[in-house]
Amino acid sequence: MIDILTKEAIVLLKNLISTPSFSGEEDKTAELISNWFLAHQIPFKRNNNNVWAVNKNFDAAKKTILLNSHHDTVQPNKGYTKNPFTPEENDGKLYGLGSNDAGGCLVSLLALFTYFYDKKELNYNLVIVASAEEESSGSKGLNSMLPIIPEIDFAIIGEPTLMQLAVAEKGLLVLDCYAKGTPGHAAHGKGDNAIYNAIEAIHWFKNFQFPKQSAALGSVKMTVTQIDAGNQHNVIPASCHFVVDIRVTDKYSNQEVLDIVKSSVNCEVKPRSLTLNSSSIPIEHPIVKAGVKLGRKTYGSPTLSDQSVLSCPSLKLGPGDSLRSHTANEFIYMDELKEGIDLYIKMLKEII
Repeated sequence: MIDILTKEAIVLLKNLISTPSFSGEEDKTAELISNWFLAHQIPFKRNNNNVWAVNKNFDAAKKTILLNSHHDTVQPNKGYTKNPFTPEENDGKLYGLGSNDAGGCLVSLLALFTYFYDKKELNYNLVIVASAEEESSGSKGLNSMLPIIPEIDFAIIGEPTLMQLAVAEKGLLVLDCYAKGTPGHAAHGKGDNAIYNAIEAIHWFKNFQFPKQSAALGSVKMTVTQIDAGNQHNVIPASCHFVVDIRVTDKYSNQEVLDIVKSSVNCEVKPRSLTLNSSSIPIEHPIVKAGVKLGRKTYGSPTLSDQSVLSCPSLKLGPGDSLRSHTANEFIYMDELKEGIDLYIKMLKEII
């Protein structure tokens, strides 16, 4: 059965590659995923471009595992020398936009779900969500599904990790900061220069160290990435706007980091969002132990995924390599797909 599911998963992945599915425009790939469920006689539901299902013997008295990956992609970058929408097999690789991020993970999780779909007397329920708008952190992605699907106890998020166990993931907090001053003529130097005031705050962002260190993710990292002030050479500016990119560890919530920043800098601070929090799963969790037993290693991931919208423990795990994501001539190894499906099933067998 596993061999058949693997072959079918590869066919689906090639069809997904052939079908453009930029964030917010995933309707055609949602149809392809729906066809997978139809072909396997699995009842499913669709909400916007999110497609989801539960296992045949779902029991509300049992805990539930969420299996999730996304079927949207970024735009192909200008470095492509191959057609991003032509699935091409060459030298053990399958090329195409979304092959690695995260089509390979998605079809592997679909194979996993289908393998266990009609099994009886499972220890857990399963719910799978093939979600939209992950790449854009859109409002109609996995976050919109959480009030709809059954309550989940922990999640496996399909992202390319070389099938190693990402037990923690950094969150993202983007701040717009506004240093104020008073305008004046540069020749007289009588104004209160907003740029100089911004430098004080920027110095704090550069040098401050958050005291709590994460075993998996290290320290919170703050980086000033943009700055804008002034409109002519001889006028002292009254305002200076700068942007700070903050990668938050599992030791802090985004709100906690924001509170520390606001109490430490003398400027107006506006967060763009507080929802993209860090996520983690305990090392002693059964699914992590199952992966370690099968020779997988644990690590902390610096990249953001749909884990950020979950409040339950979550593990990021999938075939492919994160370093290939969003690159020109994106690819996944065929052997990675086969290994991914096999390891997903073996890990779940350990606990389910």
